[in-house]
Amino acid sequence: MTDHDEDKEQVDVDLYDDGSVPEFGFRQAPGAAAVFAAVRGTGPIPTAGLATRRQLRAMGLSPGGHPPVTRITWGKQGRRWAWLYAIELAVPKRIPTLAQELALDKAMAARQTCPLCKRRYYTVLPLKTLGSCLECHDGTPADPSSYSAPLATHQLAA
Repeated sequence: MTDHDEDKEQVDVDLYDDGSVPEFGFRQAPGAAAVFAAVRGTGPIPTAGLATRRQLRAMGLSPGGHPPVTRITWGKQGRRWAWLYAIELAVPKRIPTLAQELALDKAMAARQTCPLCKRRYYTVLPLKTLGSCLECHDGTPADPSSYSAPLATHQLAA
């Protein structure tokens, strides 16, 4: 075995590393105050610090494929927790194309449109269990502000 082969086999081991990630308490992560201000819209977007995935999304960013750096814990005995990502590694979130938005709208329309009365509701209907909106299923009147009227169809001969 040559000296070069021995170098490849050597591994640096930290005897005091237990494999866990560092944890911060609520609002104790680096840059937490700046992140909260940016999410609320009262401050600029910070260029460094840590943020959750939702906070990144509120600032127009995404993790960009990078793994979480640490986590934040809160609640009784730290039972609730969330991953924290480095803001300096975050990238701008992707903007869907018009074709992607059209496909999403078609998918949502299928879940929000009653097959019987053809009304498109602003919420998802229980089509798997009831098969229609509540008004068509059992006569419960629907609030007119909760749906849009079906498109008018003409029946002209030409």
